[in-house]
Amino acid sequence: MLAEALTLAKIHPNITVKLPITATAMPVVTKLHQAGIMTNVTLVFSVNQALLAAKAGATFVSPFVGRLDDTHEDGIQLVSEIVQLYRTHGFTTQVLAASMRHPQHVAQAALVGADVATVPYSVFTQLFEHPLTDSGLKKFLADWKTVKK
Repeated sequence: MLAEALTLAKIHPNITVKLPITATAMPVVTKLHQAGIMTNVTLVFSVNQALLAAKAGATFVSPFVGRLDDTHEDGIQLVSEIVQLYRTHGFTTQVLAASMRHPQHVAQAALVGADVATVPYSVFTQLFEHPLTDSGLKKFLADWKTVKK
């Protein structure tokens, strides 16, 4: 895992190496952190996992909001708890909210303090939408057509 990570990191200084939250991966995260290589610890589904990732030196931790919601757990609540944990203990690890399924996930993650979110294009385009925006634009265009040129 370490050899592959070091090879990937040579591609560009902005490369972030993605590793799963496993006992095998955490020492690799620590070594990469010590080498100044960014890491994203992924497949995080608990505060304990997020704590382990931060202690190992992860740059990012990725709680999977939508996958937790799929199992009737509260994915946004987990993001909130991780943000609180990191603030309480002064960790620099950033919270990357993953598996966003709808625009409400994006807003909720931002409101509870997530630093970053991975958002599918279909969800991203929905962020611009609101029924009052649509009706307001229609009214503005209708009004514009009545203006004499």
